[in-house]
Amino acid sequence: MTSTPAAPATSREWHLVRRPKGWPVPEDFALREVPVPELGEGQVLVRNLFMTVDPYMRGRMDERESYIPPFQLDQPMDGGAVGRVVASRAEGVEVGDHLLHRLGWREYAVVDAAHAVKVAPEAASLSAYLGVLGMPGMTAYAGLLDVASFKEGDSVFVSGAAGAVGSIVGQIAKLKGASRVIGSAGSDEKVRVLLEDYGFDAAFNYKNGPVGEQLKKAAPEGIDVYFDNVGGDHLEAALDALKLHGRVTICGMISQYNATERPSGPGNLVQILAKRLRVQGMIVSDHDVLRPQFVEEVGGWIRSGELVVRETVYEGIDRAVDAFLGLLRGENTGKMIVKLAD
Repeated sequence: MTSTPAAPATSREWHLVRRPKGWPVPEDFALREVPVPELGEGQVLVRNLFMTVDPYMRGRMDERESYIPPFQLDQPMDGGAVGRVVASRAEGVEVGDHLLHRLGWREYAVVDAAHAVKVAPEAASLSAYLGVLGMPGMTAYAGLLDVASFKEGDSVFVSGAAGAVGSIVGQIAKLKGASRVIGSAGSDEKVRVLLEDYGFDAAFNYKNGPVGEQLKKAAPEGIDVYFDNVGGDHLEAALDALKLHGRVTICGMISQYNATERPSGPGNLVQILAKRLRVQGMIVSDHDVLRPQFVEEVGGWIRSGELVVRETVYEGIDRAVDAFLGLLRGENTGKMIVKLAD
């Protein structure tokens, strides 16, 4: 085992201590100090430098069957993280290497090296591996190009377009030759970012009026593709705006994640039949075959400056829950990241 003096005896980690009823509150979580376990063969100790908070984590706080197991009470939560190896008992992994892994929400993580990916900080910023080059970027890429079968000349509407996934969807659509890209966001400042930074053709603040009316004004000739991160009134508006044989990628429905009663569905589902629409849900792990293509193409756009990346960063393990709650309130522009150490 190789190690450095940076290897600690204890670490802090966030636990879920009760299941939220509706919107989560800080009292649902606890930051606890725990011993750092001894490494087993094939394991490494990682000092986490960045961790991610993502909307899907809200669903894991409920005890219900889903595509991913729920968080367990009084146990550490998990999620994407990237960090520096401070001790290793794994062949091929050295102290000082940087790893992407799934044991976030803690300062130090004992990681099975077989379940981690070595990343190069000189190739991209480390936080990018949690955003544009990580799960959100891959979700945008596969959801638009594979699930929605995007083709050059399509008109695309993206809800939650200033977030980690939506902002990349819109930019990829533009780079791939969309005829028009429209986005919705929750503030006038985010609308400005969509238009001036990300190059959307039109954008609107969904709080400024009915989504259907604003979408019709932004896309008077209709849309070919809808990338759904919100659900609810956005999905209903998109069903009315879609053209014949339009395609919908259901990536997320953040408007419903904290509902305490069963939300009502769109009242115009007959449009799916009348327009012969294709509506498909997606989970990013189903599209791993695209990862090499994704890394090559998106990495090239980042290096060339054609794809703009923005992050909202909270500092310190103490702020991780604040970052998560801020994400649910839509306070982020681009990827929400928690920086744990330099």
